[in-house]
Amino acid sequence: MPPRVSALAEKGAAVLTAPPGTGKTTLVPLDLAGLTGQDPRTRNRTRSRVLIAEPRRIAARAAARRMAWLTGEDVGRSVGFTVRGEHHPGSRVEVVTTGVLLQRLQRDPELEGVDAVILDECHERHLDADTVAAFLLDVRATLRPDLKLVAASATTDAEGWARLLDAPVVEAHGVSHPVHVEHAPPPRPVRPPHGMYVDPALLEHVAAVVRRALDEQSGDVLCFLPGVGEIGRVAGRLAGVPAEVLQVHGRAPAAVQDAVLAGGGAARRIVLATSVAESSLTVPGVRVVVDSGLAREPRVDHARGLAALATVRASRAAARQRAGRAGREAPGTVYRCWAEAEDARLPRFPSPEIAVADLTAFALQTAAWGDPDASGLALLDPPPAGAMAAAREALTAIGAVDGDGRVTDRGRRMTGMGVHPRLARALLDGAAVVGARTAAEVVALIGEEPPRSYGDDLTAAWREARRGGDAYATRWRTEARRLERAVRERPNDGSGSGSGSGDNAGEQPRTPPHAHPRVRSTTDSTPADNTAPGLIAALAFPERIARRRTGRTYLMASGTRAESTGLTADWLAIAVADRPIGAPDARIRLAAPVDEGTARTAAAALLRTEDDIRWDPARGAVTARRVTRLGAVELEARALRDPDPALVRGAELAALRREGLGLLRWTQDARALRQRLAFLHRALGEPWPDVSDAALLAGADGWLGAGIARTDVRQALTGLLPWAGGAAARLDELAPERLEVPSGSRIRIDYSDEERPVLAVKLQEMFGLHETPAVAGVPLLVHLLSPAGRPVAVTADLASFWAGGYAGVRAELRGRYPKHPWPEDPAGARPTRHTKARESRG
Repeated sequence: MPPRVSALAEKGAAVLTAPPGTGKTTLVPLDLAGLTGQDPRTRNRTRSRVLIAEPRRIAARAAARRMAWLTGEDVGRSVGFTVRGEHHPGSRVEVVTTGVLLQRLQRDPELEGVDAVILDECHERHLDADTVAAFLLDVRATLRPDLKLVAASATTDAEGWARLLDAPVVEAHGVSHPVHVEHAPPPRPVRPPHGMYVDPALLEHVAAVVRRALDEQSGDVLCFLPGVGEIGRVAGRLAGVPAEVLQVHGRAPAAVQDAVLAGGGAARRIVLATSVAESSLTVPGVRVVVDSGLAREPRVDHARGLAALATVRASRAAARQRAGRAGREAPGTVYRCWAEAEDARLPRFPSPEIAVADLTAFALQTAAWGDPDASGLALLDPPPAGAMAAAREALTAIGAVDGDGRVTDRGRRMTGMGVHPRLARALLDGAAVVGARTAAEVVALIGEEPPRSYGDDLTAAWREARRGGDAYATRWRTEARRLERAVRERPNDGSGSGSGSGDNAGEQPRTPPHAHPRVRSTTDSTPADNTAPGLIAALAFPERIARRRTGRTYLMASGTRAESTGLTADWLAIAVADRPIGAPDARIRLAAPVDEGTARTAAAALLRTEDDIRWDPARGAVTARRVTRLGAVELEARALRDPDPALVRGAELAALRREGLGLLRWTQDARALRQRLAFLHRALGEPWPDVSDAALLAGADGWLGAGIARTDVRQALTGLLPWAGGAAARLDELAPERLEVPSGSRIRIDYSDEERPVLAVKLQEMFGLHETPAVAGVPLLVHLLSPAGRPVAVTADLASFWAGGYAGVRAELRGRYPKHPWPEDPAGARPTRHTKARESRG
């Protein structure tokens, strides 16, 4: 396989698909660099230098160590690696994370001295990897047509990548071991994942399947779970198993990761891992894989302004990658914790991060590259316009790009810091106030989110990390030192330990014009006061600054409500928040108290003073205030004595359209007039006005008089009558309020049904009338009533009723109402409102 790839790479680019264990991560780079099949004494005659980009640090370190072992050398000679915080350059092959390669490309687009770049595990569609691919294609097209590019994966969208790279596809089969697939669905239905939630019943089942696999199979067991929390919970359920239980994830100490990859002794092992173990790694001794079927992907909750991870069903590509771990060294078995019928419903590939993730960092990278909207970049999927607009807004607010989206010197410096632009902003501006060391420590704490055991108080967690001796504290200190150097120095290698390549990258940060006035600057030799964590968090996430409303309920500047479990300060700067399943509000996971001065300073871009004129439903009137707000959080307000009348009217119209016509004072006469007009509009059309809700609301500006509370609705409706041409004068003729019936009574007509008005009248009062009464040419629907006023018949044809239906009504009611006349011939009888006795006296 390696010679074929080498030949294709000489043509410029290739897409390599190869199953796990065939050497695409370790043998192909060595072949391209000329480090295979040669005597060690003659290797340096071929001076090819190869970069391999891996999505994860653990994979980068493992691949470099494996290749160094194959060459018979130590890491750092022919083969090396660079990840965040570690730099062991190799003279011929260097494995880097995609994030490190991004920074290197920004500083040195030509990649001087590099002959080939391999993008490994490109099927995972991480945002950094897609961005690196786009930048490299741009470099090949404009600066380095000689730069070779290989996209490699075991399960990738080969055709898509081939079109993007304009390159052939190389399929390598190699020597693979068979993997038997065993589906092991839960015995009872489990709730689907949502947000960070995973049904405990599923985790219980996964632990049971691990125990089963341990009994039924030989060799070590590798179990895939979506996150660190699920790993811990399954580990707890495996207490007492006859095997060593190990936990592997991105936060695990490098020593633990290396120990897992180095293999164990005689004792069997159970390795509980996140997706970091899916690819580019061989875990020695593994013959069995247990796949929970879940994965974590980034999501942005735009409604609440929260970026988080979401638990999703793993893709078919991921399932194949995971299964392949069982067959790296010998035949193996994979237990899939779902029914076989569900295989076809799994997505083919993971969701590309560019389609679902926060694009702020991506937008800064493309702006620094010279393509702010990414329209000129070759990407498998274009970035969503809405997400890019939100990213541009965020970058403008922190001074990383100008009004046209072009990167500023400050923004270029941020690209080299190896953290999210929000954290870079907090690091730069915070260092000028509390000192580089303190700012770096707090930023590292937010970026490397501490264990839940540290609690949700950012200040307390900072103290715990400072004195802690656990694995997290060790990682945190390393990252804090890296960030401190990033503030103080220019970068001098590709490790991401520098501050970027802007013109001011080596300068000490100047105090920004919006620096917090109450937090005193500190020297790095003295502890910062308790306000520092809140200031840094507020600078990083100004829209998450929150003010307490009641109890432990807060309102963020973004407008999102959030609940605190332990913090009760009046103001909080929220560093981490999520939304639990079924909860309407966010949950505060990590925050620090701040005061209002800090809030105003850190979120100065959100500070607004404006006239707030709106309808107050409780008062039934418009209120006018001058309000100062921090985003959605109201800081202060005072009443306006003379508000702009146009704004007042606008507020009333907006309220009317929002709340409906029920805000008006409808008298009985007003309702009756509206019903008559609605009937005429339906029966006759123009010029009679449309008085439906939609029509009245649309034209409210024309007929609403002195305001909602003072408008005489009947008078306003009268103003809508067609006075021109004299049609309005015929209102009482065409749609009279009352109709005189044969008895002489004037009966009110009910126009509530605009299709057929109703006349409800006692039956005896209609004697002698042959034709049904009509208004505007529409026959009335006559409700004939008993002497007691109860309906006994409904007709739109009186003549037919007298001839037919009346006889049945007469037979039923003449005994019940003997004092009233019930003639056999109602059409010829005299109408009456009275009893027979009163009629005779009259």
